[in-house]
This record gives sequence, C-alpha cells and structure tokens, in this order.
Amino acid sequence: MLVAGIDIGSGTTKCVLVDENGQVRGRGQVRTKADFEKVALEALEAARLSEGRAGEEVAYIATTGLGRYAVPARDIQITDLTCGARGAAALFPSTRYVLDIGAQCSRAIKLREGGKVKEFHMNEKCAAGSGGFLERAAKYLEVTVEDVGSMSLHAEKPQPISSVCAVLAESEIINHVSEGVGVENILRGIHNSLADRALGLLKRVGLDGPVTFIGGVAQQDGMVQALREKLGVPVNVPEAPPFTTALGAALLGLQRFRKLRAPAAA
Repeated sequence: MLVAGIDIGSGTTKCVLVDENGQVRGRGQVRTKADFEKVALEALEAARLSEGRAGEEVAYIATTGLGRYAVPARDIQITDLTCGARGAAALFPSTRYVLDIGAQCSRAIKLREGGKVKEFHMNEKCAAGSGGFLERAAKYLEVTVEDVGSMSLHAEKPQPISSVCAVLAESEIINHVSEGVGVENILRGIHNSLADRALGLLKRVGLDGPVTFIGGVAQQDGMVQALREKLGVPVNVPEAPPFTTALGAALLGLQRFRKLRAPAAA
C-alpha cells in the first residue's frame, strides 16, 4: 500500500510515494503544463516506475501546489506552505525555519513543534526573487540551469545585482556582459541578490536558528554557499530539495489515511 503526495508547481510537478511506515518508495518529476490533471498523473506514474512499483496499489492521493484542486483523483488537497513545512520537519526534525525558493516565488516559514506553520512571509511581487529569474538569466548568459550552481562557486569578483525588479535586474546583467564581466561573477551576483532577499524574508519571521532550504533553487551549490555566508546560521539542504513539499503532502496524506482507516480496523 502506497500513499502519494503530488506537488503541482509552476515549473515542475513532483510526486513522492511513501509506504505505511512513511518511508519514501518512489519519486517522479515532470514539467508542468496547462493540463494539471494530466501532469499530476504523469508524475505519479513516473514515481511508480522509479523503483519498479508500477503494480502496487496507491491507496490515497494528497495534492498540493497551485494545481492541487485540478486533480479529480485526489483524496485530499493541502496548501503547499503546510506541506513544505511538514516535509522539511520530517527530514530535519530540529529545524525551526524553512526557506522555499521555487520557480514563481520565495517563502520564509517559521515552524511550531511538529512541523506546523507558525508564521510565514512571501515574495511574489516580482520574479527577481524567484527561481524563474535564474532560468531567464541562464538562458541569456547561454548556460544551462544545471551548470549555474557550480559556475557560481568559481566567481572571483561577484557583481552585485541590486534591482528588485526583474526587468531592471536583466538590464544590469546586460550591462555587466557588455563590460566584459565573467559569467561566473554575474551568476554569483544573482545568487547573492537572492540571498539578500531571503534574509529579509527570514528576518520578518524572526530568524534566530538553523534554516532548511527547499525548492528547486536549493539544488544550486552557489546559492547554498551564498545563503550560508549571508544568513550566518546553519543551512540544511535535503538530498532532493524539489521533492520536499511533495514529501510533506504524502506524509500528511498518510496521517489522514490512517485516521480514516482506524474505525474500520477497530
């Protein structure tokens, strides 16, 4: 018996499968498209195939993310803030703060005991504070998103990107390129800029301890390094950062499934 957590994000859709003990039994990821139901099922199938579990029953499905209402096969829908907090707490039980930088926005979350959300702040007014801006910058600089993190680590003189508006920030990048600034220094400047914004969000929720960094941008080593230098506190990074919210959905779904099944078992 498996429980699925499906996170339909603006950039990618992720699925995590857990067994009755809450252990991860599969992960799958696909690009998000307009048909949320279809991509959710594709991610579910990818997760089932990832560890040869195509024949096993998925007894319960929890959805989260922007498309969480658009999956008729779901058993429950849960907000991505709640799921991200739960997933981070499951991986790092002592964590009190979560930073989630995805394709569309950045979020700082303060946790209660048990991985519940106590307070949060979001930056969704401009793409310059999100992973989507990094994708556009990588395209302009003619590098792959996968190479951004490692290239950033080799910067010798990071160039600041001070604009909080994505359009103006892109103009800064163009100016740096025209002046002959190395790509590595520009990328580290972008990471430093994102780290500055992240610090501002975390301060608003009372940052005073270790942070767990989740979301797609947490896969970039240069961003992790920029955060560690900027925040001045330990920064935990999961093994598979983009799947943390889907994991939280699966664990919360499992919790709900157990409650529903308990009367029948009794």
